[in-house]
Amino acid sequence: MILGTIILWTTNRWAAAIALGVSLAASGCGYHTVGSKVELPQNIHTIAIPGFVSQSQTFRIEQLLTDAVVREFNSRTQYHVIHETKGDADAVLKATVLSASATPLAYDSQTGRAASALVTVSIQVTLTDRQGKVLFENPSYLFHDQYEISRDLHSFFEEDSPAVDRLSRDFAHTLVANILEAY
Repeated sequence: MILGTIILWTTNRWAAAIALGVSLAASGCGYHTVGSKVELPQNIHTIAIPGFVSQSQTFRIEQLLTDAVVREFNSRTQYHVIHETKGDADAVLKATVLSASATPLAYDSQTGRAASALVTVSIQVTLTDRQGKVLFENPSYLFHDQYEISRDLHSFFEEDSPAVDRLSRDFAHTLVANILEAY
């Protein structure tokens, strides 16, 4: 009887130690439970998102990316988003499109024409508070999206614009998630 009690006591002690170790490890991993609210510092209520700047030659890429980020912030957070960087904003999100390009991926073996292409966009992002303190920064976001090039000229449909739209939504979703998860 005494031996059984000692084994049970030792087993419970080890189980408690393992449970404690697992709970400590899980609490430091940065994951949040579903439904938990992740927020920027308490003093941030209004975020200014002025139009992004583009150093690329791609038409309106900065406008598409800006619009997608504004939509994502509005749909996923309670922050008030404004477009001007004037005094009302608690934080300012600025981004620069460093480059945007489309590169052929596959070629049609019969015609030698490109059959698909890859859109690649490189973006630099900084979120600063009112005092200029950097709250979030990523100097090199890199996003890709593939699209098919139509072979039939009679029903030709440019697929590069929808590819850039998809890329913009993916970028916005990732950016907002990264900003929120940084806190």
